[in-house]
Amino acid sequence: MILLAGDFRQTLPVIPRSTPADELNACLKSSNLWKHVKVLHLSKNMRVELQNDQSGNIFSKQLIDIGNGKFPIDMLTGCINFPQSFCQLTRSKDELIQKVFPDVSQNYKNHDWLSERAILAAKNIDVNELNFKIQEQITGELRIYKSVDSATNQDDVVNYPPEFLNSLDLPGLPPHNLQLKVGSVVIMLRNINQPRLCNGTRLAIKKLLNNVIEATILKGKYKGEDVLIPRIPMIPTDVPFEFKRLQFPVRLAFAMTINKSQGQSLCVCGINLENPCFSHGQLYVACSRVGKPSDLFIYAPGNQTKNIVYHKALQ
Repeated sequence: MILLAGDFRQTLPVIPRSTPADELNACLKSSNLWKHVKVLHLSKNMRVELQNDQSGNIFSKQLIDIGNGKFPIDMLTGCINFPQSFCQLTRSKDELIQKVFPDVSQNYKNHDWLSERAILAAKNIDVNELNFKIQEQITGELRIYKSVDSATNQDDVVNYPPEFLNSLDLPGLPPHNLQLKVGSVVIMLRNINQPRLCNGTRLAIKKLLNNVIEATILKGKYKGEDVLIPRIPMIPTDVPFEFKRLQFPVRLAFAMTINKSQGQSLCVCGINLENPCFSHGQLYVACSRVGKPSDLFIYAPGNQTKNIVYHKALQ
């Protein structure tokens, strides 16, 4: 017997340069095995239940409506408007940072404070900008670690010089120019030492040495443990040629993409919707990281945004 846990309201498998049909075809429901699966339903939102908040029932229902694509849509724009009771709306990105990370220059040394907050965005471009802005507010020396990139196939070396490989910033891969400070929050991008150091583990930087990074685990069973992270070779899968990047397998994680945040629980969550969600379930995943509306801060131009739901995935 195999027990599978999941929620089809959440994001579907990521397929680069794909259509909604491709994502649905890669989904478990399209498998021949799906007809043999017995479905058991969980009905309580435990993040909301654990808060014991008066607004919990309404918030839980609003989240389900977003997940099911039943939230009222403005017929002119095709967007949804956020009601006042659902979240705290902000007027700018700077206000969003201030609400989620108040006085970060003082508070960043408190790991409990750091571990329970993050800003989410749909696209890497927004995430990178937010991360740099927040890291700037932390005092201390900025260390820059440059990766060593090389084509794995000898025939490709002439076609793909290191300068070109350095310019590639791919999802799931650390950047060529990794800029870090002591106290910054990072997220692991690979499994190194399971179950302690897994893809998705959030850490706070403790020491920045030449060939190793010392960091403290922020969340989960191993919270508070100090670990050493080495440079490792990584080969991306979604490029038409093979190349290897030797770099620390981490990225800044004051802000992270909505897809990367799936599975994380937060006490304070900000969502930057300057670039709206572009795939099924992203808005639902982003909004459901917290248990009550007073902990959810959203920046959306015009206080409205797109909520993309593929109804076929929910049937």
